[in-house]
Amino acid sequence: MITGETFREMALSFPGTEQKPHFERTGFKVVGKRMFATYLAEDNTANIFLTPKEQAEFCKLDPENIFPVPNKWGEKGATTFVLNKLPGEVIMEALLSAYNEILKSKK
Repeated sequence: MITGETFREMALSFPGTEQKPHFERTGFKVVGKRMFATYLAEDNTANIFLTPKEQAEFCKLDPENIFPVPNKWGEKGATTFVLNKLPGEVIMEALLSAYNEILKSKK
């Protein structure tokens, strides 16, 4: 089980990242760029912003606990991870993918 504090440490372990409030969630972003993940303490879930192709691959691993966010963001790759049910290695791999994608973007 990944706790909120563990997720926070994982997300902030990448160079140049910061934590910011994001509505009812805690957001994690690359300084000067956009968010790559958010965390919701109330249900211990994270939304990690993957590419649609990466999202499809992660969802195959455990469709019950890794699934698209049920809105337009989900169609663009935003993916919910149920942190109580997933190993840290899967979460870290998803965070790294999202972080690297942000570094590639011009924004």
